Amino acid sequence: MSVGQSIGAQNVEDARGFASHNLTIALILSLCWGFLLFVLAHPIIGFYKLEEPIALNAVEYLRIVASAFPFIFLSAAFTGIHNAAGLSKIPFYISGTGLLLNMVLDPLFILGFHLGTAGAAWATWISQAVVCGLFVYQLKCRNKLFGGFPFFVRLKERYTKRIFQLGLPVALLNTFFAIINLFMARTASTYGGHIGLMTLTAGGQMEAIAWNTSQGFSTALSAFTAQNYAARKKERILTAYHTTLKMTSIIGVLCTLLFVFYGSEVFSLIVPEQAAYEAGGIFLRIDGYSMIFMMLEITTQGMFYGTGRTVPPAIISISCNTLRIPLAIGLAAAGLGITGVWWAISLSSMLKGVVAFIWFSILQKKIL
Repeated sequence: MSVGQSIGAQNVEDARGFASHNLTIALILSLCWGFLLFVLAHPIIGFYKLEEPIALNAVEYLRIVASAFPFIFLSAAFTGIHNAAGLSKIPFYISGTGLLLNMVLDPLFILGFHLGTAGAAWATWISQAVVCGLFVYQLKCRNKLFGGFPFFVRLKERYTKRIFQLGLPVALLNTFFAIINLFMARTASTYGGHIGLMTLTAGGQMEAIAWNTSQGFSTALSAFTAQNYAARKKERILTAYHTTLKMTSIIGVLCTLLFVFYGSEVFSLIVPEQAAYEAGGIFLRIDGYSMIFMMLEITTQGMFYGTGRTVPPAIISISCNTLRIPLAIGLAAAGLGITGVWWAISLSSMLKGVVAFIWFSILQKKIL
């Protein structure tokens, strides 16, 4: 956002400064979070109350992946900088390369080298390191964005303060989302056992296909909005918003139809066991009703971010996601069982979409 708005204002010096500071802050945060997760791996995994062999494997996996956090955080920062500059194809190709590498290394390390869970972790570690290395090569050797800029600098108050003003609400949003997911996983395990936990995890990954697709449109909208908002071209912003809404709505409708009517079939492609894909089909059917609302939330989120207003999405997400916990427990205890947990997720997603749309519609009249 800060880089995009600097580009829109045709201030290349600020674009360089924000890019350097984003990378520096990303590295600092990655080292802090990586250290915490490495040290606290046992109590974090213990929260799930898994069987001891499974818990030990999970701890090993978490510690290996935590050591790759600098690569992961820096790659995310590199992606954001390229997206802000309107060069989203570059992160797509680089991240795609990392994904393909991970797909090749996973069976090699897990089955070929018999490393098990640790093999999956090391495959992720190597893939993330390669992705980060490709970004460095791209910026240093192929395309010196903004005429070139240092990756790491001594932090200056002006840039740092602005980055934290924009980034802290987003960081809190994602942190709370992860914490709430821990509680939801615990609740799913309580009412659905290992099948419930598996359904939430695998189902969430399938939902993420739709989520990440719409997130791509939202990211493009955010970058476009940031540049045009700084350049005071407000009519272009509204046109882009309405166009993006139409595109993401189509995705939402297609996902709703797929999940509601073919949920079990979709789930069986990932988990072929009958008990698992039947349970997964129920999750996808219930979650499918909220797809169009999720698209609405994510698209509107891109508008909020592009105009430099990151607090409203954080308030909406944190409050509605927090509501999932008592709602899930209440519905499950009322007799719905594990399906009550799924309805809590779906209903809260619907609420987020409605509130985000109304909030931005009110704000739009003031700023556009």
